[in-house]
Formats: sequence, structure tokens, C-alpha cells
Amino acid sequence: MPSPARKSVYFSVAFALTYPLDQLTKWLVVERFAYGERLVVIPGFFNLTHVRNPGGAFSFFAQLPDTLRQVFFLGTGVLAIVLLLVFLTRLDPRERLTPTAIGAVLGGAIGNLTDRLVYGEVIDFLDFRLWGGYVWPTFNLADCWIVVGVGILMLEMFFDGDEPSAPEEAAPVSERPTAPGETRMSIEGRGAPPA
Repeated sequence: MPSPARKSVYFSVAFALTYPLDQLTKWLVVERFAYGERLVVIPGFFNLTHVRNPGGAFSFFAQLPDTLRQVFFLGTGVLAIVLLLVFLTRLDPRERLTPTAIGAVLGGAIGNLTDRLVYGEVIDFLDFRLWGGYVWPTFNLADCWIVVGVGILMLEMFFDGDEPSAPEEAAPVSERPTAPGETRMSIEGRGAPPA
């Protein structure tokens, strides 16, 4: 039996780490924190806070009617998953970094999609306070996996593009075919500029 393609192994490992870890952390937050409850971890910088996000990133579309919002986010989530899987199938079987990134993005996307199916909204809990009193929007591990995975894909796209191919070397004279009536001598002399 042939061994699985390297890309499948890297994708599977990334997905098997990201999705369960996302779901475990959200389950712990739901089980141990009341909605809105906060645990200060690093005063003035980092808290664990149980919040819910009915919208997308930065509460995008959070004000849409529930049915329309659910259809939109479930539909775009499923479309993104299908496109990622198609992209994965088209990769060279020896790829490593790209399938790992796709596994991370897919783990995050399916993690947030699971929240929408189970709770009707996404569970967020990582709450950072930045300089000048600025509060970064609360997020979760699925969001981290998506950002890291997309970042890796973008870096690969910019820095690992198609390398320019080396110019083809001219075939040695002995390998060039002769035309009817030509001798090897006339072929060798054809490429040389007149002196």
C-alpha cells in the first residue's frame, strides 16, 4: 500500500491540533465562566472574558436579523471550507508548509462554524488591553489559527513564488537532427557567426 502523501499528513496534524484545542478552550469558558464574567490574568493587559459574537470579525454584520446572519455566516463558512479543500487537493503531494497552514485555517473555520451551529454565535474569550486604554476586540483560538494560517499562505505566495526557470541549454551538435541533404559539418557551421 502506498504511503499517504506528505501534504495529507501535515494537513491532518495541523487540523487535529487546532480544531480540538479551539473547541476544548471554548467548552472550558462556557462551563466555568458566566456570560460576561472576567478573570484578570495580567492586570491592565490580558483577561479571560466570556463574550459571544453573533457577527464576524470585529462583530461584522452583528446587527443583521438572526436568520439572515446565520444563513450568511454558515454559507460563507461552508464555501470557504470547500475552497480550502479544493486548494489542498491541487497541491503537490510533497508540500509541507501550505497544507499545514490550510489545516490551521480549516481548524479555525470549522471551530467557529461549530459555535454558530451549537450556540448561534461564536464564543470569544481572549481579551487584550493595549496602550492608551485601547481594547482589542475579544477573540478565540480559532481566530488565531485562521490569522496564522492565512499569514503563512500570504508569505508563501510572496516569497515562494515560481522561481524563474533556467534558460534551456542548446542541444549538443551531435544530438541535432540533420535535414535532408545536410551534413554534420554544415550544421556545426550554421550556428557560428562569420569571422
